[in-house]
Amino acid sequence: MSTVVAPPTSTEAIRDELDEGRRRGALQRIIIPPCPELLARLHETMASPEPDLNEVARIASRDVAMAAVLLSQANGPLYAAGQSVQTVGQAMNRLGLERTASVMAGFLVQRAIRVNSAHLQRFWERAAKRAIAMTYLAHRFPGMSPDIAHTYGLFCHVGLPVMMQSVPGYSSTLVEARARKDRAPIETENFNHRTDHAVVGALVARVWRLAPQAMAAIRLHHDLDILGDSRTDDEVQLLVATGLLAEHMMLKHEGEEPDRDWAESLSQVLTWLEVEPDELDVWGLELRDMFDAA
Repeated sequence: MSTVVAPPTSTEAIRDELDEGRRRGALQRIIIPPCPELLARLHETMASPEPDLNEVARIASRDVAMAAVLLSQANGPLYAAGQSVQTVGQAMNRLGLERTASVMAGFLVQRAIRVNSAHLQRFWERAAKRAIAMTYLAHRFPGMSPDIAHTYGLFCHVGLPVMMQSVPGYSSTLVEARARKDRAPIETENFNHRTDHAVVGALVARVWRLAPQAMAAIRLHHDLDILGDSRTDDEVQLLVATGLLAEHMMLKHEGEEPDRDWAESLSQVLTWLEVEPDELDVWGLELRDMFDAA
């Protein structure tokens, strides 16, 4: 018998569900890596209405490897123009604040949560692409914060590697979930482990003190029934809906065809967002170079 139940729909109810699961439920056995100090500082800085550029530069300069990644991005084919940049400040000027913060966050998260599984190949590469697409879409849908959209895109599936590290037999569950036709993959996760990657991903967001909207959207990213539900925050609904668009554009860029259920979900989301398929194709083309750089 499956243990899947209808998820809570409000941000407050999701927070309560996670706290209760941490105290006495299946989440007790989940090991959440500590949030990197520099990432916490970066999120706090970027949450300001007017982020302090000097503070972002100081955070970047605290880690030599991260600073090197920024310089590499700024001197890459997507941004290179004229002389190569030599300092973090020059790299920030060339990349812009949003892209700088995006690169830094991605670097810090990858270092904190390692992915060493054949079942999750190119996990962080895809997370970076999803985050790029979410930031892009945030500028096209009023009511979405680009910073929160990027966070959601980066962390949307973070529950997968965390469960891989914490839950015995989870790799076998992923194989089974992809093979079964009689139920959704997330139902197989719950049947086998009494929790799933959406819940665990939301727990990471809760423990790391990410934006509540991102936490709720991660928890609900497989539940399109929340679209139009007045109990769910508007921004959370937008994050979940546009997240499906981001996933679609990323898969199309990689030449992968979605399955039938995915296609039906995309159609539902396009209708809800009032977006035409041709418009989505144009956005995918505009993102192509940024996907390549990721």
